[in-house]
Amino acid sequence: MTYKETLDWMFVQLPMYQQKGAAAMNAKLDNIIHFASILDNPEKQFKSIHVAGTNGKGSSSHMLASILQEAGYRVGLYTSPHLKDFRERIKINGQVVSEEFVVDFIEQHKPFLEYHKLSFFEMTVGMAFQYFAQEQVDIAIIEVGLGGRLDSTNIIIPEVSLITNIGLDHTQFLGDTLEKIALEKAGIIKPKVPVVVSETQPETKMIFNLIAHQLKSDIVFADENAKEGFKTDLLGDYQEKNMNGVVATIQQLKGFTVSEQNITEGLQKVVANTGLLGRWQILQQSPLVVCDTAHNKEGLQLVLRQVERQSYGQLHIVLGFVNDKDVKSVLGMFPKEATYYFVRPAIPRGMDVNVLWELAQEQGLEGEKFGSVQKGFDAALQNGQSTDMVYVGGSTFVVAEVV
Repeated sequence: MTYKETLDWMFVQLPMYQQKGAAAMNAKLDNIIHFASILDNPEKQFKSIHVAGTNGKGSSSHMLASILQEAGYRVGLYTSPHLKDFRERIKINGQVVSEEFVVDFIEQHKPFLEYHKLSFFEMTVGMAFQYFAQEQVDIAIIEVGLGGRLDSTNIIIPEVSLITNIGLDHTQFLGDTLEKIALEKAGIIKPKVPVVVSETQPETKMIFNLIAHQLKSDIVFADENAKEGFKTDLLGDYQEKNMNGVVATIQQLKGFTVSEQNITEGLQKVVANTGLLGRWQILQQSPLVVCDTAHNKEGLQLVLRQVERQSYGQLHIVLGFVNDKDVKSVLGMFPKEATYYFVRPAIPRGMDVNVLWELAQEQGLEGEKFGSVQKGFDAALQNGQSTDMVYVGGSTFVVAEVV
């Protein structure tokens, strides 16, 4: 198969949570454990840091990778979802996995994958772990896909576990309270492996303390004794919380030599070192065009505060969501004085633009509907004056179509 044919097979023939939602979920680790054994357990052949959380885990993972690269290490990075190319999910020192490796891996294991009906995410985790083992990385940063306890990445025994924060997202899978979701995220804590929590929350602190104590794991709440003065090239005030957790994680990492200069330079060169996209990413200056992948209530609250602090004549917002979000409550946070361009991301679970428009009307948000993200984005650019601001967001998949 060609690379494109391989991706088509992965995306279409097998369930994929990002495309199909609940139908793609497989809430147990049996498949990935079996697959890992077939691959000769590559997850045991490299050291790792495991990163979970509702918001900030992607940014934090990229910060960690950048810092360790600055310290001279060969660093694997596994994240999800991708924005433009599947290979963004699997990188070593900022370089994406080759098309040849993806094709060869799927061709070699296709009979097993088909027979055991592995999900898109399960096969991708196996692919990443095999690649990192084969390329003999010094350490890999592994981002959880969804939750923690039953996530396919949770077969690793990391050097440190990092939990960024807890918010009400994916409640149909993880629970409808912060406490229930915290229990799922805390599933990545391993016996005697230190755990860092980026953001202390009253509802979840006791749960993390209890589980860490049961497992004899040292626990650090990074914001309670944060070291100030660090800056990052990732824009957005919300990165401050992520930096606290990242720095504390590096401090808990044993067996690696990382200087304060490595931390400083790594935080300031995240984009250059890792190729991260979509976090308060400025696409142009006149008018100011910013996109951000924040897609749940907690994440959007932080991003919308950042929008409020910008200087602009008129605010234009290109907005789309997926079906499994509590869009009605989220829309109430958006500014009513903005001009809206309602769109649907081009995936099966993208929210119908007519439904979105009606929900927005109920919240007093005025704007037009467009047949695609690109058409809405083009209209916003056409209407925007040089002193205006265009914000693109609501879903990772909306951002993916404009970056």
